[in-house]
Amino acid sequence: MIYNLIQRSFLSAPVKDGDEQDFAEQLRKSSNYIPELAFVAIVDGKLAGHIMLTHTTVKEPDGRTFQALLLAPLSVLLEYRNHGVGVKLIETACREAWKLGYKAVFLCGDPAYYHRFGFRQTSGFDIHPAGNIPEQYVLVRELEEGALQDVSGIVMCC
Repeated sequence: MIYNLIQRSFLSAPVKDGDEQDFAEQLRKSSNYIPELAFVAIVDGKLAGHIMLTHTTVKEPDGRTFQALLLAPLSVLLEYRNHGVGVKLIETACREAWKLGYKAVFLCGDPAYYHRFGFRQTSGFDIHPAGNIPEQYVLVRELEEGALQDVSGIVMCC
């Protein structure tokens, strides 16, 4: 059900890889999956959206790791976009992550969309993505102000 929702949601997404549903399934089956941080949106009794946060790390130059979360994916069906479904999912997921003691959430996504939720480029924190992901799409939101003040390194975000 979630697999199909993600697949359908990304059919109409302006930026997509085409395998977002498989990536989500892979995350769900991994040891990084956190069931308490997976949420769905129901509108008028119908599944409208989904979000999940999974464990990730920032590998620092001195060998230490900073524990954080990865938001992937956020999925909202086309007919429910621009109705606050994505907003509610992001705010709920971030609030619950903060309650569980997490300090930061990373994602790969459209800066124009995610900036309004407090996500900023990781490069401003001297944190860079692993792999070949363009840095302008790798974003982070501190759930606790100053959480990334002394953190730098490579984030595992995809």
